[in-house]
Amino acid sequence: MRYTTLLATATLALASPFILAHCASVLEPLTYDANSVGKPNSGAPMELWLPPGTGPFPAVVVMHGCAGLRDHHRGWAGRLTEWGYAAALLDSFHPRNANSTCYNKMSNPRPALLAQDAFNAAIYLRTLPTIQPDHIGIIGFSRGGSTALYTALASGAPTDRGGRPFQAVVAYYPGCLLKVRGEPEKILGEPASDVLILIGDNDGWTPAPDCLKYVELQSSFPHAPTIKVYPGAVHAFDLAFHLYYDQQGHMIGAHPEARADSYVMTKAFFDARLKPN
Repeated sequence: MRYTTLLATATLALASPFILAHCASVLEPLTYDANSVGKPNSGAPMELWLPPGTGPFPAVVVMHGCAGLRDHHRGWAGRLTEWGYAAALLDSFHPRNANSTCYNKMSNPRPALLAQDAFNAAIYLRTLPTIQPDHIGIIGFSRGGSTALYTALASGAPTDRGGRPFQAVVAYYPGCLLKVRGEPEKILGEPASDVLILIGDNDGWTPAPDCLKYVELQSSFPHAPTIKVYPGAVHAFDLAFHLYYDQQGHMIGAHPEARADSYVMTKAFFDARLKPN
């Protein structure tokens, strides 16, 4: 997505103190503690956005897409707090000195690794008195949506580090054919979390038929995923700006009706699974 050099420089300047204190190898999951977690708009590896009040709150981990953390994702963090959730907004790129992975889907950091960042974020959140430890979900966008699908795998939770599955997973326009290094693309194993996929039927970057196949092949499992395909919508349909073509010819941009409906779908999905009765 197109942002000015000045904005990028300012964002990097905000993030620098956290990056220097929390640099990690590309091939290692990020971990989180008080030194790597900051307030909203701080540029920390994890920005923790809290609703008004003292909590404890249910929480949602927010995973950005292939172009890195953007205002779009901060907008989602703010939206989640309006819905009564703490939002843990992760920047999985700057702590690794990584940039865009948009035009090389095999480049690092890849979704399977980013999923471990998300699990580590949840492990940290469960140490906080402001968070309800058994009511944590995840939402991801594009490559972050693929990351969210990886976290849903029963085999993915890092039980050796105290991890557990997310209670709810929302994946916006993910790539649904997930790939393990050295293996052909395939749809991976049984989900351990409830999954909602939201995607446009005109998405030329992460095709809806792949996600429909993903849902079909996992329909017999207890945590069978659900999907909503939006007619006429393209990739990143929940963005605020108008349609445009990226450098590889993918159409990207807002579809107001799909965006509004997806908000309703996402809130209802999280509320049903993360807010105690």
